[in-house]
Amino acid sequence: MEIDYLKIQRKIQKDVNKEVYCSKLGSSILLEGEVLSWNEVIKAGKIASKKGYKGVVNRIAVKGLDIPKIKSPSINDNLLDNKKVDVLIIGGGVIGSAIARELSKWQISILLVEKEEDLAMHTSSRNDGMVHPGIEAPIGSKKSIFNVRGNELYTKVTKELGVDFNRCGSTVLFEKNIIKIAKPLIMIRAKKVGVKDITFLSKEEVRKMEPNVLDNIAGAIHFGTTGVLSPYKMTYAYAENAAMNGVEFSFNTIVSSINREGNEISSVGTNRGTIYPKVVINAAGVYADKIAAMANDQFFTIHPRKGESLILDKKTGNLINGVVAMPSLSLSKGNTKGGGLIKTIEGNILVGPDAYEQPYREDYSTNKENIENVINKHLKIVPKISKGDVITYYSGIRAATYEEDFIIEQSEYVRNLIYAAGIQSPGLASAPAIAEEIEKITCNLLKNKIEIKPNINWNPIRLGIPEIRNLSFEERSKIIKKRPSYGEIICRCEEISKGEIEDALRSPIPVTTLDGIKKRVRPGAGRCQGGFCTPYLLEIIKNETGRNFNEITKNGEGSRILIEEVQQVYKEKPKNDSEVEINE
Repeated sequence: MEIDYLKIQRKIQKDVNKEVYCSKLGSSILLEGEVLSWNEVIKAGKIASKKGYKGVVNRIAVKGLDIPKIKSPSINDNLLDNKKVDVLIIGGGVIGSAIARELSKWQISILLVEKEEDLAMHTSSRNDGMVHPGIEAPIGSKKSIFNVRGNELYTKVTKELGVDFNRCGSTVLFEKNIIKIAKPLIMIRAKKVGVKDITFLSKEEVRKMEPNVLDNIAGAIHFGTTGVLSPYKMTYAYAENAAMNGVEFSFNTIVSSINREGNEISSVGTNRGTIYPKVVINAAGVYADKIAAMANDQFFTIHPRKGESLILDKKTGNLINGVVAMPSLSLSKGNTKGGGLIKTIEGNILVGPDAYEQPYREDYSTNKENIENVINKHLKIVPKISKGDVITYYSGIRAATYEEDFIIEQSEYVRNLIYAAGIQSPGLASAPAIAEEIEKITCNLLKNKIEIKPNINWNPIRLGIPEIRNLSFEERSKIIKKRPSYGEIICRCEEISKGEIEDALRSPIPVTTLDGIKKRVRPGAGRCQGGFCTPYLLEIIKNETGRNFNEITKNGEGSRILIEEVQQVYKEKPKNDSEVEINE
């Protein structure tokens, strides 16, 4: 039942700021006015949330705060002008890419547009890669439902797409012996949401499972269905398989306008021309509310929630066996699951993340104080880890709504608009299930417009790039005999061969940036962070793509590596496989 918006307004004016005003906007509540700080914006939004309205549209401004506009590609052409498609997907993160792959099962035309030069440039490459078990989200929420289903689907999906997936489990540690109290509550909750494989551990059992954690641990809960994978490799795999099955991708393409005729979208304007889709899927991440506003359909607001994490040297990787955390005792309250130590699929330990509100949707800077807080909170879990083991750190932005839940639905007012929005943690864990649901909604919509048939040539299998460092001597020799470039080690820290880099550059989704190569096959991800291998990477990219050295970027427009053309990128020739020691 809706609470009168004037009553909510009075509470906000009393508790936050007198210059905030409320009104109804469709099924949502609209907040307007001007306040003195971003914290006041967030506080007002939270007061208005969960009061019986569909969502909170928060348009409160902060006096003197200049929020940058969305970063747009400089390219303007007619590449997509007058293009007609059955489905237009906006956003090339893991959600948009997973949806593209699911929809490629049908004989329909699909176009995915992404404003960046590559996939997974934002949230999908800036998270911890954890596939949560699904115990944390509120019971009955979309987060809970899609998390549990998505976790289950990953076993099959990762096998089909050639993505490494380790169902390592997560161990939640307690310094006080509360297992007797927690056990019945956890089991009731697990039964309600469908989470299986939960074990309650004594101090001795914890020591056997994770021998390097603190001595004063009294017990733990182990969630066996927790897994880890590479979030960006998962995104690329989804997209590459979608491309193999006929989905088109357009990069450096930003949506600038949406035109409606009555209660349907008729066309979508971009910097590369006007597209005419039958159905539009909004998977635009932190800009999903802006896309909704373009369609005159905004019923929610994304407030960017930032988190910062650390990556440790691989030499620490054997100090834990999975995911280890010592969080707050509350499982369903708060805006973060608390973070911890995560043994990534590549073998590094990832530390964090934290969570805090801020107004910027693409600010990936890191803050010394926040990094220190992450270190002080989590490194103590394993005393053998020190600050000196940190090799880099990064930040990411969560696409949070004030309702703190996913938006997976057909628009209430725009008949051919579908939302996959408000996707924050556990978004990665939920991606396969979200894509499954969006496929159903899309097909039901399209059936009213055209006849749709199964794609009889649909192939769910994608072969991943061989990882030479993980192969036996016999397997290596076999590959190198066929492809000698697999015997030429380019990145010594991560033992990445030239052949792996070449195959990444030749994948179904074009990749032209250093970071794009790094995320796909990991050159530059080791201890020296590309200090040795970057010149060699530039040479390989130049040879494979035909780009000049001064046209190659780190991560897209505005990040050129070299300003002017040079005669020779490097002088020392990298050693071949027989000259470089490779650990078996």
